[in-house]
Formats: sequence, structure tokens, C-alpha cells
Amino acid sequence: MAFNHLPAGMHDALEPLSVTPVTHSVPMAKNHRPSRLTENAGVRPSPRTVLDRLTAGGSRSSRITHTEHLPPRAGSHAVWPDRIRAEVIAAIQAAGIEHPWTHQAQAAEHALDGESVVIATGTASGKSLAYLAPVLSTLLDGSEAPNGRGATALYLSPTKALAADQRRAVKALAAPLGNAVRPAVYDGDTPVEEREWVRQYANYVLTNPDMLHLGILPSHPRWASFLRALRFVVIDECHTYRGVFGSHVAQVIRRLRRLCARYGANPVFLLASATSAEPAVSAGRLTGVPVHEVADDASPRGELVFALWEPPLTELHGEKGAPVRRTATAETADLLTDLTVQGVRSVAFVRSRRGAELIALIAQERLAAVDRSLPQRVAAYRGGYLPEERRALERALHSGRLLGLAATTALELGVDVSGLDAVVIAGYPGTRASLWQQAGRAGRSGEGALAVLVARDDPLDTYLVHHPDALFRQPVESTVLDPSNPYVLAPHLCAAAAEAPLTDTDMELFGPAAADLMPQLEAANLLRRRGRSWYWTRRERAADLTDIRGEGGRPVQIVEADTGRLLGTVDASAAHASVHDGAVHLHQGRTYLVRHLDLDDPHGAVALVEEANPPYSTTARDTTAISVLETDTEIPWGEGRLCFGSVEVTNQVVSFLRRKLITGEVLGETKLDLPPRTLRTRAVWWTVTEDQLDAARVNPEQLGGALHAAEHASIGMLPLFATCDRWDIGGVSVPLHPDTLLPTVFVYDGHPGGAGFAERAFYTARQWLTATREAIASCECEAGCPSCVQSPKCGNGNDPLNKRAAVRLLTVLLKGAPIDSENLENPDDPATPATPDARDAPDVSDAPESPGASESPSE
Repeated sequence: MAFNHLPAGMHDALEPLSVTPVTHSVPMAKNHRPSRLTENAGVRPSPRTVLDRLTAGGSRSSRITHTEHLPPRAGSHAVWPDRIRAEVIAAIQAAGIEHPWTHQAQAAEHALDGESVVIATGTASGKSLAYLAPVLSTLLDGSEAPNGRGATALYLSPTKALAADQRRAVKALAAPLGNAVRPAVYDGDTPVEEREWVRQYANYVLTNPDMLHLGILPSHPRWASFLRALRFVVIDECHTYRGVFGSHVAQVIRRLRRLCARYGANPVFLLASATSAEPAVSAGRLTGVPVHEVADDASPRGELVFALWEPPLTELHGEKGAPVRRTATAETADLLTDLTVQGVRSVAFVRSRRGAELIALIAQERLAAVDRSLPQRVAAYRGGYLPEERRALERALHSGRLLGLAATTALELGVDVSGLDAVVIAGYPGTRASLWQQAGRAGRSGEGALAVLVARDDPLDTYLVHHPDALFRQPVESTVLDPSNPYVLAPHLCAAAAEAPLTDTDMELFGPAAADLMPQLEAANLLRRRGRSWYWTRRERAADLTDIRGEGGRPVQIVEADTGRLLGTVDASAAHASVHDGAVHLHQGRTYLVRHLDLDDPHGAVALVEEANPPYSTTARDTTAISVLETDTEIPWGEGRLCFGSVEVTNQVVSFLRRKLITGEVLGETKLDLPPRTLRTRAVWWTVTEDQLDAARVNPEQLGGALHAAEHASIGMLPLFATCDRWDIGGVSVPLHPDTLLPTVFVYDGHPGGAGFAERAFYTARQWLTATREAIASCECEAGCPSCVQSPKCGNGNDPLNKRAAVRLLTVLLKGAPIDSENLENPDDPATPATPDARDAPDVSDAPESPGASESPSE
């Protein structure tokens, strides 16, 4: 029997620890830029006062395991390069910014020298102004050309919300320049009647990689005048382009560079990133051009009080009688409620769409008991909303009508939410970079800010709240992406051939793997060679061959059965687990039950729902099998082996659980009949021999439970070492695998062709499995709980699990690990760091809240 565990978030459970809150001061200064004080800044309570109020009474103070104090920091001014037009400097001064910070002036200097540059400084450090100053100056020069558009600029944002927010900011800043700067958003929400104007007249176009891939590049003749004059390409929040999504975006950018060259343009790339390791290396891998680095943050920062918060144990018991902690969802809803009652403007960052909806709903219900006017001051913000809903929420947030917001990562990425006093983070967001990015949303007015990380009950969160040095004493991560992944590269070669025939000279642009793929694309009748060029000859659009966000097909439409009203969408890869028959779906505070999931509708998959009010949530369960296709690398670990290579994973959602709201108590299980899905990907796996089992005193009856427990915990800990989240990776453990003929544990990437996560696991295996062993051994539960080895997403219902045998097995395995294994160099990843990594997850629908039983990576 194979035991499997697939990515998503976990629930909440752990033994109590008596920890006295400790305060440390460190000169980290990574996240904050005070701007002008608001009129009521003087009445704001200090962050320490806000935290004291949150912990007053009861046992709340014992929930804080650590408090970090980051003192204020002074800024360092410079002067703008003299090549920036005086009118632009005057406009900046009119906006209240007398002098730039040093890093802003440095970045502008590189841009004006024609050198691509990445600005990797903290949240609210003025990265936008650093690239806007040279861009606006160049556009002003271009406006004096005979056609009024002698220079253009393209802005790429990972989210529509950020692009819309940036347009507002650019329009306001450039207002004194008259019609010289004409910013316009071009995305899926842009009305058809406006699109022609944007193509013909806008000189600063704000879009996203999806629209560039599907709309702009395939229609490049209609964009000829824009591309011919393209001087700058701004890539905002570039640290979000990682994994498979980042690999796709890297190829989209190469297609853009190719077309620009055909029109005679050679744009300079200006990238903005949260603080990260080796930002120039990551930016160069993303764009394919040399990039200079500006990473010394010279902006001032207000005081930050950062608390680590562990929810308390409940009287409930989970699977196998394991102790259960209060969920991070319920705890965060309480904190958001209390902050709203205090009048403290706050955002609660939640990892999933469903979690954001649920936290807002709980907070609204509790606020109604205090004051009937308060529920309308709290809302949810997530992907999947209709455009008019997103815009209305953004307006309410900017106007101050909203006091509290439960948001997914859509609001993490630079959207201006000035005036916030506190941020609550429901579960570790996947990377230290993302943690600081979210915490930096508060304190933008120069006042102090409070950040609270509420731990989920899983191995990684539990480890971090009791090992604060892993958060506060470690550098942020580097970005992992692999543009040469053949599953990524192949469809972009087809798209490029459709845009303009490919030639041998193009192969260098797309990377060394491109030439080897061309014969395969010819054999598949996707491309045809004529003379020295390859042509796309099919009738369908080549750009439609791939979904650059790796979501596996067209989104599933969620439709109200009785009215036919479209409520929203859910990613195809998550549909089996989140909108199956009988699933509970939340939207804008309303609860719906899925009446039927129709995967065969000729117009696209549809989930028909009806409004309901069930007293439970639903969680899908699934099963997984894995086979080895090819072993690329293997090294001995004592008598066992550590391997990396290609695998095929077969996954099927087979049932779903109904759980009581808030408590998570299981009410029942219902079988499902959904088709299996297969995935060819990359994996790391390790084997053990009979002698190693004897040394670990693991008998045949204990073996399945020991492997299964080690697999669960290792998946939980991998995000600390690879730039991934749980639902980016999956796992299978087998007491006797037919391909290895030994007891084996697999951990695999949840994306076709791999995303680099399993490979990073292979090269950091000694550190990764050492932390895994420590996380299991240090947990005070008796037989295993969600804080160490249990997962509510387990396809086998957490049976069998043997915590103590897992510790003994990992101890013996690690004794055989090569001493130099943690210093192995990955030849394909020059950015492999010696310190642990992790990643922020994309805003996929319900990723951690409605995963499959085996925690499928795509759910």
C-alpha cells in the first residue's frame, strides 16, 4: 500500500508549550518607508499598546511565543540625475517628495545609462518612484516627437489590482505634465472600445504577463508603433515570478525581446523586487539580459512590533485522538474583529480564497453583536471576483470606508493601502520575503506598525513560532525558476513561430534546450520547416497552447443554478477538489453548495451551485500512485540511496469530508466518482535497506507508519528549504516500491516537467531531513499530531502513522548522509543558497482550504 500526501495547508493541533514572550531588537530595517503623517496620526495607539489590548484578559498573552522589535531607521537622501527633466522633478516635488532616497537615484542613473536594473529594497521604500522618474522623463522627451509618441514604456504586474493601482499613481504624479504622459491599463477588464485607443495613443501601457502572452504579442502588427518606440519595460514585484509561472513569464519576455528587435527597439528592463538573495541573478534569469543590482535600502522606516502567535489547544481530539489546536482561521477572525472594534485599520492576509471569505464572514457576524454598523466595515478581497466587485472593494479601501480586510496575496503586491496600523498573517506565507512584504503593508504613514503571524497547526508553522531565529536572523530567499523546462519552452516556441517564423539565430534567445525541441515539435505536427525557418501552420492560436500560470486549462465557471448568474471562476487544476458535487463554496460572504460539477460541457466546465447555509465545510480526499521514469542523479546515503529524476504521478479525488465550522470536527465522508489525472514531473526520493531498518529498530509492522510519518513531516518542512508552498509539492511513501524494490519516500513537484523544488530538495537534503527529524522529535504529543506528522489532507486518513519509528528511521538515515551533501552545487541553479528557502504561493482558488486527501500539488 502506498501512503501519499499532497500539497495544501494543514489544520491545527499541538501540545502546549509554556513560553515566556521575549523581546529582541535587531537592526533589520527591511520593510518600511514613512511618508507624510496623516491628520489623525497623533491619536493612533502605539503598536505595543495595540498588542497589549489584544492580549488583555484570559490566556491570550500565553499565545505569544516571541515578540520582535524593529526600531525606527533614518533615511539617506540623494539628488536626481541631472538628465531627468526639470518638469519631472518639479512634478515629484509637487507630490511632496523633495529629494530621492539614495537607492532611487542610483536606480534612475542605471536606467538613463541604458542599463537594466533591479531595485530589491523593502516594502514601501519607494521602488515605484525609482523607475518612474527616468520613465516619465523619457516619455516627456518622446512626446515632443512629430507623432507625439517617440518613446513608450510597458509596465508588467502580476495582478490586475496592482496595475490599476499603479495607473492611479502614475496619473496623479504626471498630472503637471499635461498630456505628455498617457497611462492606460490594457488587461482582460479593458473595454473593447478602449483597446484601439490604447494601442494607438497610450505611451505608458500597464498590463500583466497573461495579457502580454495572449493579447499583445500574438497581435504585434497592431502594436507596431508602440513596440517600435519601446524604451523601458518595467517588471514590478518580480520576486513573484518563480516556479513554473516564473519560467513561463521568462519565455514571454524573450518573445517580447524578439519582436522588439524586429521593430528596431532594444528596451531597458527595470525590475522592482522585495528584498531577496542575489536579485541580479534572478532578474537576469527572468529577462535573459545582464541586470545591475540596487539593494541597499536608504529609506526611513517606522517602528515595527512583530509578534509570533500560537493558537491554544482545544478540548477536541482529532484523528487517532491527536490533540487539536484552535484553527488559525478562527484565531485570525477573532484578531480582525478585535482590531476593528478598536478602530485599528488592519488587513488579515490569508493563504486561500476560501480562508479569506471565511475570516471576513466570521468577523462580520461577531461585529454585528457589538455594533450593527461595524460588519459593513469588514470585507474579503480575493482573486475570482468579477471586475466590478474588485474595483468597488479597492475604492472602499482607499476611501477608508473599510476598517478591516481579509485578503489573499492580491493585496500583498504593492497595492497602496496607506494608513494601515496592523497586519495579521494567517499562517506562514511560504517565504521570508513574502512575510516581510505582507508585514510591510502596515506603517506606511510613518507611524509604528504591528504585525502578527498566527501559526497554523502544521510542522513548518509550529517550528517557526518556536524557532524565531529562522525568521528574524536569516536572509530572504533567492527565486527559483527554470525557463528551459521543456513543458514550458515548447508551447512558447510555437507561439513565437506564430508571431514570426523562427530561425536558427533565435535559438540562442530561447536557451540551449530550444534547438533540441524543434525536431520534436515538427514530429508532433506543431511546426513545419520551410528552408531555414519554422512556421506555425495550424488554424488555432498557438498562444492558447499554454496557461502561463500553470493552472491546467480553462477556469471552471461557477454558476448559480436557479438564475444562471456567473458568480466567479475556479482554476481547472483545483476544480476536482474545491467544486466537486456536494462541495461548500463561499463567495462574498454567501455560502453555496455545489449541485453538480459538469466537466464535459462543450462550452467549458461548469459548477452549478445553489445558495445554502450548511453548518460545515468540505475537504476533498484523494489517492496517489507514482512510478519512476528515469533516474538522473543518485548518491549513497549509507546503505540507502538519495535520488532525483523523472516520475509519473496518478492522482484521483475519491471522496470528501464534511467538517464542523470553527472546530474542524469530522461529521462524515461521501464518495466521489471523478476521473484520475496523470502528471509527468520531477521528484526526489530516498530508500532504506533492511539493515538500516534493523539499526533503527523498525519492524515490518511499524515500517508503513514510519515512512508515512516521515513523508508527511518532510513535505511540511520543505518550504523552508525550497521556494515552494505545500500545494506546489506532493509525496508518496511505499513500504516496497516496485521500481526501487525497497522502502521508498517520494516528494515531487506538482507541475508538469517540474518546477525546481524537488531538485532544490535533493541538493539540500541533509539540512532538510535534519530539520524534519527535529520537528517530529521536538513535538510534545504522544503519538503524532498535525504539528508534526498528521495531515487532514492525507488520502489514507493518517493511517498508519508511527511518530517514534519515524524519528529512529530518520536518525539512522542521516547518519549515512555524505558529510559534504549540504554543500553540493547544483550546476543548473547558480543561485542555490546555503540557507533555507521558501516561497509565497500564488493566489490559487482554495489551495490550502480544500485540498485533496493526498494534498494534490495542484489544489
